[in-house]
Amino acid sequence: MLKFVVLFAAVMAAAASAEETSRALPVPQQDLPASDGLQTAVLAGGCFWGMQGVFQHVKGVRVVTAGYSGGAASTARYNAVEGGNTGHAEAVRVTFDPHQVSYGRLLQIYFSVMDPTTLNRQGPDQGPQYRSEVFAQEPRQQQIAAAYIAQLGAAHVFGGPIVTRVSLQRGFYPAEDWHQDYLLKHPDAPYIVYNDLPKLEKLQALYPAIYRSRPVSGTGIDHSNQE
Repeated sequence: MLKFVVLFAAVMAAAASAEETSRALPVPQQDLPASDGLQTAVLAGGCFWGMQGVFQHVKGVRVVTAGYSGGAASTARYNAVEGGNTGHAEAVRVTFDPHQVSYGRLLQIYFSVMDPTTLNRQGPDQGPQYRSEVFAQEPRQQQIAAAYIAQLGAAHVFGGPIVTRVSLQRGFYPAEDWHQDYLLKHPDAPYIVYNDLPKLEKLQALYPAIYRSRPVSGTGIDHSNQE
């Protein structure tokens, strides 16, 4: 009975989160101009399995790595982070071509596939390690992220105030190998089915022009020409 209750709660949490953003979000009014070379975004929005899976299906993204951000290098390991006392959040590092997808566009997707109104919680996962936070790589990214949050708040897109934090990057530490590409390797795992595959479905439904059916890898394999 307990397992049923836990599973039912997970399904309801996923459904509630999906209801929050059932339509495409407004395009950011501010964005970074395209520049030569690849750029990086670091985003935390709950369990990194799902976030990695989402951005691996975005055109213009080259590599997505699951990891930890917000704490010290010495505590950037799963067993420590899961205690909720390290300052780290589960996050993804997204390496992208700004001529194909902009930083603002990544933020639009990010806020579409997670619930930015829940503090230290996403779906069935609770604790500060599951908070939503944008780890800006430089001051301009920080400014754009803060402006987009203000834009979404003014438009009353969500049912409550946005609690997503924006901070300057203090280091990103890749997670253990078994976490990398977890959604791609385990698409039938119950957690993935109930919590993360709906995120992919939402990405494809809301932003079909930027969805790619063949994902990139989290370990450096570039499939950029295989859209």
